Amino acid sequence: MARRSLALIAAAAVLALTLVPVAAVLIRAGGLSAFAPGDGQALRFTLVQATLSAGFSVLFAVPVARALARRNFPGRGLLVALLGAPFILPVIVAVLGLIATFGSNGIVNRGLAALGLPEMTIYGLHGVVIAHVFFNLPLATRLVLQGWLAMPGERLRLAASLGLSPWAMFRTLEAPMLARILPGAFAVIFVICLSSFAVALTLGGGPRATTVELAIYQAMRFDFDLGRAASLSLLQLALAVAAGLVALRLSGGASFGAGLDRRVARWDGRGLVARLLDGGAILIVALFLLTPLTLVALRGAPGLLQQGAGTLEAAWHSLSVALASTALCLLWALPLATRRGELLGLLGIAISPLVLGTGLFLLVRPVMNPFALALPVTALVNALVSLPFALRILRPEAEAIRDDFGRLAGSLGLSGWAWTRWVLLPRLKRPLGFAAGLTAALSMGDLGVIALFADPDRATLPLQVYRLMGSYQMEAAQGAALLLLMASLALFWLFDRGGRVGA
Repeated sequence: MARRSLALIAAAAVLALTLVPVAAVLIRAGGLSAFAPGDGQALRFTLVQATLSAGFSVLFAVPVARALARRNFPGRGLLVALLGAPFILPVIVAVLGLIATFGSNGIVNRGLAALGLPEMTIYGLHGVVIAHVFFNLPLATRLVLQGWLAMPGERLRLAASLGLSPWAMFRTLEAPMLARILPGAFAVIFVICLSSFAVALTLGGGPRATTVELAIYQAMRFDFDLGRAASLSLLQLALAVAAGLVALRLSGGASFGAGLDRRVARWDGRGLVARLLDGGAILIVALFLLTPLTLVALRGAPGLLQQGAGTLEAAWHSLSVALASTALCLLWALPLATRRGELLGLLGIAISPLVLGTGLFLLVRPVMNPFALALPVTALVNALVSLPFALRILRPEAEAIRDDFGRLAGSLGLSGWAWTRWVLLPRLKRPLGFAAGLTAALSMGDLGVIALFADPDRATLPLQVYRLMGSYQMEAAQGAALLLLMASLALFWLFDRGGRVGA
């Protein structure tokens, strides 16, 4: 009963924080407005790019995750952490790295020109898809990798003793796991790409590459048509809920059961072909993801020495917000780690952040100065936006634990805090560390509500980067962006590493 009450409280908080701000915008606008003629094209482009982006991200993640699951080599832990960096990068920093790699003067086009091949462009539909795959392939890889690492060693030992071929092992063990993991991963990434704003703005290449989120921005920024912005936001919400329902429908299937948490050496990848395929998958993805990061680091290193007290204070604000967001997000996620809870958690990224931030501003302004609540509100919204990722990481394992140990715990009289302390948390240690690291890093690099609420004394590090860029201090801005990247990676690594110690 206590667990159900906590779930109801958490669900009510999510609903209130997503729907009440939208209602405030609707009241301020006087109701919904009709769609503009170009909104249909924005909807079509949004669906196409989100489907392609999520599909390619999940498709490419499978061979990479499989290779990481059955290979153990020096530096593997560091490589896994670095491969997760693109997802936690501030969008504008990552876009600068992609342009430096794939742009007209990027290293890829210089290489193509040297070979006498035609130049590629980073703008348009394929540029948006490349950027989204760059951002979301690390998330998809880690989600799929969690599924492989969750396989009980006893199942692998049994498969080895039966002499199963690699194909037979894939059919009997790996394919059912993928059928359970991939639909949810696709849905989360699809919803992320639905709300694409900065990527479409910088790489879209024209009006034909307008997303629904960009149309919301145009309605609010240029037309101040809050009614149309709310209508588009509700359309985006309906698309996200539909994607979540389809994923829940397709992601059924039982878990593998409980094991003794013993690590078992993989034998199915010992052949030369398997080693070449695994090594090739890791190398290609590492080059794709780490080249833009390397360029960002090289360009930002000289600017590190130009950082003043304002940047250091902004870094402290970002760190405080990130830690508060992480704690709140995990407190939300644990009681909501169910199939229905995961669907509810999609509201956090389904509602337009622009509409959400505007609604919160309208709600707070009559009561007190909104700028005084800049950092607490930012932490709250960051926790809400990170909730779907935490639930996607935690829900499969939490359901497996309840299925495998629920009856035993009931017979022993374990409930409430005793169940959480002795059964749930120890077995969720690895995914909890990953979820905490992801939440902290995302919050560290977020530039959302803080842009609406912040005053000069309450800037976060991403906002400081934008301010330096706006004042044409590009070298200092690149240095601050590198500092932000290092801080985000450090938080992610510390939490993720902590979850894997002894697990």
